Amino acid sequence: MRILRLAGAVEKRLLAARERRDTQAENVAPKIVADVRGRGDDGLCSWTKKLDGIDLVRSGMWVSKLEIEEAQKSVGSDFLRAVKHAMTNVRNVAEKQLPRNWSMEVEPGVSIGQVVRPFETIGCYIPGGKATLFSTLIMTAVPAQVAGTKKIVVVCSRPNNELLAAAGVLGLREVARIGGAQANAAMAYGTETIPRVDKIFGPGNRFVTAAKQLVSCNCAIDLPAGPTEAIVIASRGNPRWIAADLLAQAEHAADAASILVTTSARLAREVRREVDEQLKRLPETNSARVSLKTHGVILLAASENAAFEFVNRFAPEHLSLPQAGAATLEKISAAGTVFVGPWAAQPLGDYASGSNHVLPTGGWARSRGGLSAADFVKCISVQTIGRKGFRRLAGDVRVLARAENLQAHENAVGVRE
Repeated sequence: MRILRLAGAVEKRLLAARERRDTQAENVAPKIVADVRGRGDDGLCSWTKKLDGIDLVRSGMWVSKLEIEEAQKSVGSDFLRAVKHAMTNVRNVAEKQLPRNWSMEVEPGVSIGQVVRPFETIGCYIPGGKATLFSTLIMTAVPAQVAGTKKIVVVCSRPNNELLAAAGVLGLREVARIGGAQANAAMAYGTETIPRVDKIFGPGNRFVTAAKQLVSCNCAIDLPAGPTEAIVIASRGNPRWIAADLLAQAEHAADAASILVTTSARLAREVRREVDEQLKRLPETNSARVSLKTHGVILLAASENAAFEFVNRFAPEHLSLPQAGAATLEKISAAGTVFVGPWAAQPLGDYASGSNHVLPTGGWARSRGGLSAADFVKCISVQTIGRKGFRRLAGDVRVLARAENLQAHENAVGVRE
């Protein structure tokens, strides 16, 4: 990893690199989306064969019930115990996050309330490239079930036994062997085989993210969750542990970004040395080798305040504060998720702490947080107005409508007086 001074020019380069338009993805994704939207299953099968090497005509679009049952038998008891543990924690957190029905009388005769309704049909996109992320199924399907969603469609280009076993534990039966931009198009618009969903959930690569943003004109999406980002802020601490966290996120993909921000030149050197040592023990094919070389960096900040100001402008997906407490947390205004304390290893949040690992990337944490049960429901406002409430409001509403020159608005009140 490079060690650089956190100066204005360095920060500008880092932010500009992330905000640069991905013209390749922007050019390719619309072609795929338009073809699947226009040709349905034919377009879906064609792109799946071309991009993933999977012949859906031969293998079948859907995973069978028998395959799911066999997968549950094939995985070990340790895996089933661990995955159930993770599901329990995610479910407990989701139940806390879920918006509630409420009502209140704002003045005599005027009651305002909220009713919460789940999305009827949702799609769970599970990355299936170099690694099939069954954990993403937990993070998307469990909150959906807590919210009360009736139909959950799972898509993954390479559904392995672990993913299918997790689907079986959750009672899910609709798992399709599709991925990429073509899967998002299929869920957004529907095909002869894939049902149209109300909302798409789950992270993906740059082509998947481009497709999700494109179809969001017609189908709701959770958030643009693209290449992984991780920042650690520390001026002291265990360099071995810090390096391990940086490597953990760096191995997600070649375009992942892992960054240490510190005021200590000594810690910077120690972490860089540890990263090099731990990297030697990883397989040659591990994506961390590429991502750390191209996107990994250690930044030497002039002060702690400068470090936090940079982090808030960057708005990372993952942020670790290994030596921090509640007071330090107050300085954070933009991050997808924050890990506090030396024992808060980032992979704990990726799998089993209960917090959701579908998080905003690319600076989106400046405007929203990570996925929660609230993303799976609609909050509908309800207005109950009686005669007394009407009389209290009518006069002022007519005045306001007249001021906006909206005669029909004024009349709709006037005819009732």
